[in-house]
Amino acid sequence: MLKISGIGKTFFPGTVNERRALDGLNLEMKEGDFVTVIGSNGAGKSTLLNAVSGRLFVDTGTVAIDGVVVNRMSEHKRARYVGRVFQDPLAGTAPNLSIEENLSLALLRGKPRGLGLSLSTKRREEFREQLTTLELGLEDRLTAKVGLLSGGQRQALSLLMAGFTNPKIMLLDEHTAALDPQRAELVTTLTQKIVDQGGLTTLMVTHNMEQAIRLGNRLIMMHEGRIVYEADQATKKKLTVRDLLKEFATIKGATLSDKALLG
Repeated sequence: MLKISGIGKTFFPGTVNERRALDGLNLEMKEGDFVTVIGSNGAGKSTLLNAVSGRLFVDTGTVAIDGVVVNRMSEHKRARYVGRVFQDPLAGTAPNLSIEENLSLALLRGKPRGLGLSLSTKRREEFREQLTTLELGLEDRLTAKVGLLSGGQRQALSLLMAGFTNPKIMLLDEHTAALDPQRAELVTTLTQKIVDQGGLTTLMVTHNMEQAIRLGNRLIMMHEGRIVYEADQATKKKLTVRDLLKEFATIKGATLSDKALLG
């Protein structure tokens, strides 16, 4: 479903600020794979997601989604293949639009412009059914402005919207990091539920090592733009946070954030 072959990305090339964010990285994901990604600050984790989503173009290598090479495909055109949830709960929704309008926009993601929101009675019923699965009472607030929701509610809605059209790839970029522990746990539980129900191929970046171990069937560790450690499903079941800390200790120059250590 996702094949990344030797991708490289350098920022500010030829200057004193030159930084290689991705360095010949390779990654393959089968349909239904759920890969969690950990790594030190500046390891290239978010750059990897940006390379897949089309937010930036790679300098070398190829990115293929479901057999289609998307290297020069714009972020807008890749939206038909990709769903994404960001760290900031404000980033994935339009605050001045209602819940039902946001869901309509998600439904039209990657389709030609000018189709309209088309909020029919049937569609509203479908939205209510989808929102009921969140167990947050949002199904009774379809006309409420999204800007009035809490951070946890908005992130749960963003998660639902990202998986709404069964994207080829779901990208989760530290999507619980900005939430308090209770809401982060809620969104983590919803993540597993939505991914499982949709059979979504998912790539999730997180600083929380416990979360990285608990979710998904594979785990990778990045450092300086490369994958330096991988754990398959069998290995992952036996992994502990202590094991991951030992792996980090073997990487020269790698440092962990407080969020990773306390997570």
